[in-house]
Amino acid sequence: MEIMNNWNQFLTAQGARPVATDGAPDSTAPIAAAAIADFGNSLTVSQLQEGFVAAITDQGLIGLNGDEAASFLHGQLTNDVEHLSPEQVRLAGYCTPKGRMLASFLMWRNATTIYLQLPRAIQPAIQKRLQMFVLRAKAKLHDASGDEANQVVLGLGGKHANAALSAWFPVLPATPFSKVEHASGTLLRVADAFGNPRYEWLTSAATARDAWTPLTTQLAKGGNDAWHLSDIHAGIPQITAATQEQFVPQMVNFELLGGVNFKKGCYPGQEIVARSQYLGKLKRRTTLVSIADASVAAGGELFAVSDPEQPCGMVVNAAPNGDGGIDALVEMKLGAIEEGSSAAGAVRYGSAQGAAVQFLSMPYVLDALDL
Repeated sequence: MEIMNNWNQFLTAQGARPVATDGAPDSTAPIAAAAIADFGNSLTVSQLQEGFVAAITDQGLIGLNGDEAASFLHGQLTNDVEHLSPEQVRLAGYCTPKGRMLASFLMWRNATTIYLQLPRAIQPAIQKRLQMFVLRAKAKLHDASGDEANQVVLGLGGKHANAALSAWFPVLPATPFSKVEHASGTLLRVADAFGNPRYEWLTSAATARDAWTPLTTQLAKGGNDAWHLSDIHAGIPQITAATQEQFVPQMVNFELLGGVNFKKGCYPGQEIVARSQYLGKLKRRTTLVSIADASVAAGGELFAVSDPEQPCGMVVNAAPNGDGGIDALVEMKLGAIEEGSSAAGAVRYGSAQGAAVQFLSMPYVLDALDL
């Protein structure tokens, strides 16, 4: 915690704004871990496209060590852990026995440790739940956020990110969901956005402080909001406290993103997830929208004007778009997605009289899977 406080104090000296308890930027709030929102103004999509660096402070990290760490996780998560190589990065879900997602992870490993990245706010409960099922397995969980090599996370993307990173990494990960290790830290390439690579750089606080000024002279600087906006435009969902137990993985496109392996063995909810893939009936997917309402938040409901009595969907993730509104990933009935895409104002936020939902193009194709 002290390391994160020192890092956030450094960022505040650079002009960062903390987040108040209601989620709104608050320049008077005390500096604490997971507090940085932005640097005075939310980055726009155009700025993300050109190039940005974001101080990511709201993500936690669970580390697992031990001879049976991989086999233990393999029996808990939706994706293959046993065959995860040190060069790979994967998405994975953690479900209830009913197949509803409790958490979504970005997952990678090195020679000794498997890492699971998730929102810091839900990390303690998820880590405790996983620990309950370790039993006699030779696997040990710990909070890896404070490990020296993982003290700080920077997110980078856009046209000029590669050139900016080349000063610290002679070789960059060649494809999405791959990684490289270097003396400067761990560099994860995650899903591309706007046709350009995006990266997470995990490093020591000292290296991050040294890199911050050179990076911000080349790239627009942002905080958690900027990183989440880039995730949203990459079509990558993240389960937060507001949406736990709301979705089976396919509802948030998780299998389209490689986050579900249907050939692996059992895990909590596996039967429901498999049945949803092959025998489901409700048609639901997650898509990208923009809403001119700054109050939009994860867990908020959407309504089709043609059927105003019951919600047709839910906000999965939302972030300020720099234009006064919010861009979001929303989980909806496919019929409502089709209706909203073809008729302006056909879907609204909060109620059938709420702010209009503008549908944007997704970075990948949504198939019409029955769910």
